[in-house]
Amino acid sequence: MNRIRLTREQSRDQTRERLLDAAHAMFMKKGFVGASVEDIALAAGYTRGAFYSNFGSKAELLVELLRRDHEAMQADLRAIFEADISREEMEACVTDYYSRMALDNKMFLLWVEAKLLAARDARFRTRFNAFMKEKRDQLAACIEEYSARTGTPMPLEPDRLVIGLIGLCDGVQFLATADPQHITPAVVEAVLGRFFARVVFGRDA
Repeated sequence: MNRIRLTREQSRDQTRERLLDAAHAMFMKKGFVGASVEDIALAAGYTRGAFYSNFGSKAELLVELLRRDHEAMQADLRAIFEADISREEMEACVTDYYSRMALDNKMFLLWVEAKLLAARDARFRTRFNAFMKEKRDQLAACIEEYSARTGTPMPLEPDRLVIGLIGLCDGVQFLATADPQHITPAVVEAVLGRFFARVVFGRDA
């Protein structure tokens, strides 16, 4: 059976994806600081040179990992908004989505590491904050779309509401990761459900 010959662009994309997957595994195992470029390249089956042919640095790769995760999250949210379902069903799906993400986000610790790195490294902070601005703008657009479709006024400007949403979800997930015995799925769902109902969906319960 003949193997399909990849184009140069396909081969490059495949190399990048393998490096990203290997970096995710290494960062989760050793942490961002502990994992070296050599660790990542070896785990992906490439050389150090192949790494630098695709990424300028470990920090650049980390941002790409986070961007890939964010794009997957955005796709899931878009699917909810584009589905032919009632307002009540859409609200239930959004609440369930954020509750599940707070309890089972395999990228969460990398987001934490990126924020710590941004607090300590001015060069990385510039790159990371530009990406976070994109993320907040996209989430704000989703909130504005929901508000327009349902006729629900927002209690805050969408860009500020997004800051509260991200802060709450990050905080709840941090607590659930560190203390799963007390911050249980039921607690997470109750906290986020109440927040979304009152603040985002404009309901009394």
